[in-house]
Parts: sequence; C-alpha cells; structure tokens
Amino acid sequence: MKILIVFYSMYGHIHKMAEALAEGASEVKDAEVIMRRVPETLAEDILARMGALEAQKEFSHIPLCTVDELPEADAIIFGTPTRFGIMCGQMKQFLDATGKHWMSGALVGKVGSVFTSTGTQHGGQESTILSFHIPLMSHGMILVGLPYTLKGLMGADEVSGCTPFGASTIAGDGSRQPSENELAGARFQGRHVAEITARIAG
Repeated sequence: MKILIVFYSMYGHIHKMAEALAEGASEVKDAEVIMRRVPETLAEDILARMGALEAQKEFSHIPLCTVDELPEADAIIFGTPTRFGIMCGQMKQFLDATGKHWMSGALVGKVGSVFTSTGTQHGGQESTILSFHIPLMSHGMILVGLPYTLKGLMGADEVSGCTPFGASTIAGDGSRQPSENELAGARFQGRHVAEITARIAG
C-alpha cells in the first residue's frame, strides 16, 4: 500500500506538516510512505529576495515529483500553502499537467487528501482545501478529511489551525512554526488516510 505525500513549501511550514503526516501514515501496517516536492516555478534570485532559498535547503533532498508517479500510489496527500484563499501557483501548475491521467481515468478510486498553511488564522485554510478538492473530484478520487474524533479540532483555548477538511498551520510572519496541536492533526490525518486506504486496497 503506497501513500504518496506531494507538497510545495516555500518557508518550511508545509514541509514540517508533511513530515508529521508521513509519521502518522507510517504507523499503519504495510504502509509505504513516499514524500515528493512539486517543481519550483520561481527563479532563484526571486526566491533569494523573498528569503526563501535558505529555508528550502532544509528539504531540497526530497526528490521532485513527476505526474507519472501519481497512478502508482494508492493514496495521495497534497500539501500547499495558501495564496489568496486557493492553492499556490506551483501546485496548480503541477496539477494542470495531469490531463492524461484524467483522460485515462488513472486516478479514479484512489484516496485523496489535502493539508495547508496560511499566514493568518482566517487566511483561507478551509477555502484552500475545499477548492483543492475540485480537481481531485474531477479525477474521481475518494476524498478524506480530518474528522472531529481528533479532540484538537474542538479546542478553543489557543489559536490553532486544523479543520475538518484537512490539517493546517498558521505561519504568521514566517517565524511561527506548527504548534503541537497542528502537528497532532497532521499525524492524525496521515494515519486516518492510511487506515482508509488499507480498507479500500484490502
């Protein structure tokens, strides 16, 4: 059972959430978890001016994903930062290249799930995940979110990401790192996706 985590991270927040998702998925028997990055579309000098180059070195060892890897997975968990309430351009460009899989139905029946990061508490976490579901449904994938059996979704004692549609974190000005509640949500989602995938694959 292959669980593919495909993400784009600019400053490392999505990468840290992806690691937690991988940790959770790996707890499920027979789960093979693979992490991949989507290709960057911005030039290095622009990334340097944005202060992102140094942060990206931390996960530059993770191989880039190709669309041909997608049909080989039983489940695909996508991670993207929010850009004005929707997925980032890098992820959209990657998904736009999956037309041949749509034509052949190569992703029909596979499990799909999404997690995200925003700059502010109300910066589009739910809208990003929900709008991301549209291309996944167009591919005929089975959507899995983050159920309220995760107790952290009910908490009101701290500012935190995580929604019933998928795990999320709040980056703030970039200095804030994923909280333990947000990482717990990511681990829960990874495990939940793997458990459901095991039932379907079995």
